[in-house]
Amino acid sequence: MLVSGGKGVNVALSPMMNLGRVAAGGRNWEGAGGDPYLAGEVAVQTLLGIQSQGVMTTAKHYIGNEQEHFRTTESSNIDDRTIHELYAWPFMRCVGAGVTSIMCSYNQVNNTYACQNNRTLNEILKGEFGFQGFVMSDWSATMSGVPSVLGGLDMTMPGDITFGSGTSYFGQDLVNAVNNGSVPAARVADMATRILTPWFLLGQDQDYPAVNFDFRDPTVGTDVDVQGDHYQNIRAVGAASTILLQNEDNILPITSSFETSKQYTIALIGQDAMYPNGGPNSCGDHGCIDGTLAQGWGSGTTNFPYLVDPTTGITNRAKTNNQTVTQFYNDYDTQGAVNAALSADIAIVFGLADSGEDYITVDGNQGDRNNLSVWGASDSLIQAIAEVHDNVIVVLHVVGPVLMPWSNLPSVKAILVAGLPGQESGNALADVIFGDVNPSGKLVYTIAVQESDYPASVVYNSDEAHPQIDYTEGLFIDYRWFDAQNIDPLFEFGFGLSYTTFSYSDLSIDTSDLVVTDTKITLANATTAVKVQVTVSNTGSVTGAEVSQLYLGFPASAQEPPKVLRGFEKTEINAGQSEQVTFYLSTMDISIWNVEEQSWQIPAGQFTIYVGSSSRILPTSGTFNYPSSF
Repeated sequence: MLVSGGKGVNVALSPMMNLGRVAAGGRNWEGAGGDPYLAGEVAVQTLLGIQSQGVMTTAKHYIGNEQEHFRTTESSNIDDRTIHELYAWPFMRCVGAGVTSIMCSYNQVNNTYACQNNRTLNEILKGEFGFQGFVMSDWSATMSGVPSVLGGLDMTMPGDITFGSGTSYFGQDLVNAVNNGSVPAARVADMATRILTPWFLLGQDQDYPAVNFDFRDPTVGTDVDVQGDHYQNIRAVGAASTILLQNEDNILPITSSFETSKQYTIALIGQDAMYPNGGPNSCGDHGCIDGTLAQGWGSGTTNFPYLVDPTTGITNRAKTNNQTVTQFYNDYDTQGAVNAALSADIAIVFGLADSGEDYITVDGNQGDRNNLSVWGASDSLIQAIAEVHDNVIVVLHVVGPVLMPWSNLPSVKAILVAGLPGQESGNALADVIFGDVNPSGKLVYTIAVQESDYPASVVYNSDEAHPQIDYTEGLFIDYRWFDAQNIDPLFEFGFGLSYTTFSYSDLSIDTSDLVVTDTKITLANATTAVKVQVTVSNTGSVTGAEVSQLYLGFPASAQEPPKVLRGFEKTEINAGQSEQVTFYLSTMDISIWNVEEQSWQIPAGQFTIYVGSSSRILPTSGTFNYPSSF
């Protein structure tokens, strides 16, 4: 059983599907990146896995909670089409997959709080999508009683109006509202039905583990070890998700870069390579920087049972190659770092960038990052070492995109984005660096040359009681914006290298299932419309996995971005071999939201299918028409 289920947790507060509208958004690291299709598919697989173990899931945060500054007061002003095609899309996919609950967010949406928003909760979520589970508030995001109940909120969490207040908008206040006629009794019955239905559906009424902890008092409860062999999965996921952005002269993997018989040395430089001085859980909710970064901060964190830091993981693995590892951790001693680098054959320089929730401020960053720079003195450290050393590898543990002003320096041979790998961080990184695992990770966001290239940024300052955050970029976030504006990114959405190479050929498009219909497309009646197949060949010398990506270009009349992600498949291919990869597009996938008619419709005209290894590397393409006689 899952960790949560084994400890008697009925509802897991996952998956999270914010879209990273602003690159510096504090909670972006909890989600799946800057595309609604990607966020939806990752969320669906997450909830299916969790619920298969008998634990309910919570899709969050619904909706428009894209920054931490002013999150309880700001209004995210989003047009109807953008809500449907971007921010509500992942939630629609979750509803279709049977998600049991959805969490409404702190913020206002078009000047009505999300947890009492009739338009988003009753009309879109429960009406259009047909959601039959329950809507819970984010913690203390319930801003009223009767308006919230009538607006679609089914459960207020954690129950009190503010933490520890002992008061509630529900409870006796809800009883009074029913008795005085403000809330129909049928609505309360609906709330109870929505909450109990998944409880019975997942069998939590029979032999479910008892709750053995008190979230208000961590000293209460029993010590139940539910870890099992999860560390193996954590290590495997950490390695598989590592993204190789650069690998000049094939410096990686290290075992193939130099003669293994040579007693060469590797210098690990930067505090992000070290074990935390105060231990892996030295700060509450991980709200500090102490050693290597393995998760962000805030309520989405958990305590590590242990933490393998990069130095430990790399040192242990290097011993098997008779290689020596040295360390230098002081980011602010440039000369000392340079000296340490010059004493080694390879210099691996580490950097980090952290973020989290607004109730914690770390190094002056109140939830959201203040900028997109790597934290501390890392940029100058990398620059200084690259000026004197020929073989520099940069490893980044980051919550999202960071600027890389040193990426084009000739001595910076390799760049690895290791993300937030968790407790097996050092081992997962060593698996990739030494070639035990061939990297296959892809960027789930765009890395820009400069911060101003992004379409929107965090609103850090406002004198308004309810700051108005206008989503004027509409459908054009992340790579969609870069494509539409012809902005060259440093590294594009979907990009990631391997220790081998791949090619694409023989694209075919089958539209035999695509029929013309006047029926309005809904989540319930969407059917398979297009089948796409492509041959992917491993043209290198080692086995590797490729994440093939399908992008769809709509007819010009649809006024969509130049292309949008509509499929991805990961395929492991032996060296010199080929595999046929298949994608299926539904009628919903090829539709747009018609605001006037309030329905999903397939626009008439020519569609273009692009398939390749990233949003900018798409060597195969083809077209189809709707209707076919167009």
